[in-house]
Amino acid sequence: MSNNYFSKLDSTFSISEIAELKLDPFSVNTSHIITATACRLLQNKLAYVKHNFGLDEAKDSRPIGKMFGVLIVQNDKSELGYLSAFSGKLNGGNHYEGFVPPVYDSLSDDGFLNNGMTELSVIVNKVRALEALADSAYNDEIKTLKVKRKSHSQKLQQKLFDSYHFLNKNKESKSLLDIFKEKQPQGGSGECAAPKLLQFAYANNLRPLSIAEFWWGISPKSQRRVHKQYYPACEEKCRPILGWMLL
Repeated sequence: MSNNYFSKLDSTFSISEIAELKLDPFSVNTSHIITATACRLLQNKLAYVKHNFGLDEAKDSRPIGKMFGVLIVQNDKSELGYLSAFSGKLNGGNHYEGFVPPVYDSLSDDGFLNNGMTELSVIVNKVRALEALADSAYNDEIKTLKVKRKSHSQKLQQKLFDSYHFLNKNKESKSLLDIFKEKQPQGGSGECAAPKLLQFAYANNLRPLSIAEFWWGISPKSQRRVHKQYYPACEEKCRPILGWMLL
């Protein structure tokens, strides 16, 4: 495991303070001194992250606030530290120095998603070009292309979901489709901070002790989020995944 991900915490925390930590991603309990310290340390680092969170009016790029998370862990030497993660993408990418990697890198240059999206774009452009002609002679061809577009998109989505595999504490693995069973996962499932953090901890023999997530930056239009406020893990995307990972 690279030290770029494990941020060591002050060794003066007592055994009793460590024992009080609770691993519950669905409660907002950041009053514990260790969890609060790790969150504060991460927030101090965010000032140097190259991303427009909407906190600096001088920046020209489109501002986007983000959810961040910290996971308090112990390594095999019983050293206390924390991992950091962001939900979704940061600065347009899945990787950023100091933050754990994604469970599955959908943006990989040699990944099927890029190729699949290129093929989908070709179909979409053909449909638009034919529709722009406004000629009924192309109606059947347009209908055929739209059916092909829908089928291609659905297959691509299912393949993407099946590429996400999550570990539990026993290092048993399940795919996103297996976790959700008969229910269709929402887009973006598995890209939140909490699953990323636990996945990295289990894969690198780190013992997870406590987790917290907070919003950093301006609020999105889709839902109310407050800068620096703490939030529980989301229900629809994360509850099934974390239910498996915390078994």
